[in-house]
Amino acid sequence: MELVDRVPKDRYFDPEFYRLEAELLWPRVWQMACRLEEIPQPRDFTEYEFLDQSVVVVRTDDMGVQAFQNVCRHRGVRLVQGQGTAESGFVCPFHGWCYGSDGTNTFVTQARTFSEHNLRPEDLNLTPVRCEVWGGCAWINLDDDAPPLRRCLEPAATILDAWKVESLRTEWWYACRLPVNWKLAQEAFVEMYHVVQTHPQLVVPGRYGQRDGVTMDPRAYIDADIRYLRAMSEGMGGMVHANDVRVAEGLRDMELPADPAQAISSWHRTLNQSVVDWHRARGSDLPDLNELEARGLDAPMGYCFPHYFVLPMYSSASSYRFRPLGPEETLMEIWSLTRYAEGGEPDRPSSPELWECDDPRWPPIVAQDFSNLPKQQRGLHARGFEYMRLSERFEGHISNYQRTIDGFLAGLPYEMLLPALASVNVNPLDKPILDIGF
Repeated sequence: MELVDRVPKDRYFDPEFYRLEAELLWPRVWQMACRLEEIPQPRDFTEYEFLDQSVVVVRTDDMGVQAFQNVCRHRGVRLVQGQGTAESGFVCPFHGWCYGSDGTNTFVTQARTFSEHNLRPEDLNLTPVRCEVWGGCAWINLDDDAPPLRRCLEPAATILDAWKVESLRTEWWYACRLPVNWKLAQEAFVEMYHVVQTHPQLVVPGRYGQRDGVTMDPRAYIDADIRYLRAMSEGMGGMVHANDVRVAEGLRDMELPADPAQAISSWHRTLNQSVVDWHRARGSDLPDLNELEARGLDAPMGYCFPHYFVLPMYSSASSYRFRPLGPEETLMEIWSLTRYAEGGEPDRPSSPELWECDDPRWPPIVAQDFSNLPKQQRGLHARGFEYMRLSERFEGHISNYQRTIDGFLAGLPYEMLLPALASVNVNPLDKPILDIGF
């Protein structure tokens, strides 16, 4: 029987394994290409790059979204870089071939010099790429046979719909160049096992109920919970929004039941409702947080295989995207997302400057994770280290998604891959090792 609680180390640096992922995984999966506020107006576009591929995502005149391979049909020059607005379409910078914002070829320079078979209209338009919209984002897939986006994101799509993630907007957007494999980068953020050692500021005394037979003072619990919320807000750079911390601060002296369990429940329900009331009074579209909790949908992370996370808490969320730059290099992006009244949204966000992982501008909790990752990547090269050994209870998601990757690399049909995706597209924190069907 295969040992599914062990991950061979060569998956994190072997060039051949990286090549297989590039050929067999990434072209078949749905990828978050951009947030919709990057293309807020008709004919706005943004470039999405992964591996050696480039896709241009364009807002249509009717406010839909299309995507095309970002390459001129003449001699393969990339048409655009970054983001912008294609008021008059796209012009190849090399020889001047022109395309409308809908991808239609509109002009071939000195067309009379080409043979007729090289000017067939159906061969001159930009090559379309599958594109669907969900969760405030545009997603692309190079595989025309892949199932629709939503089928590949469930159950995360349904859970995050309940959070109304489509109403979230970018408050800030950072990017990091990590000297680690893209899978290793993800794994630092999908388990809680590391928190006590790596993030001691999150282990707040008095926040964990009854310990060693000593019943906790309910008011001390509230003080501890506010300390935790403040540490998350400052340390994660927005996962718990500063507005929500201020709402909690305003409830510090609320009357509580004498029973500690009832007091804690009362605190959480009151805080949830107060956050909802505060934001709705300002015109924001916010779900009923107590209803989410009652439905069991209050988990603090939604994972969308293979590279996108949403971490909602109270009114707002952090969001992560990971893209491989090489066998041992990753582009990680972090968004702080929050809600605004209609018409009060910030301007179109610009692509972020790429910071190094030791840049002092990183929020402290993120910086703590980044400090470990290069050491781990280098450590995997030790000759005496063969594989990672996973906690079946706390690190199961790592095994589940690594085996899902194996399913793609093996070329399994989508009817076999979809149940595996449903196993990993959930809150990964403290997820046990699961039977994913193969």
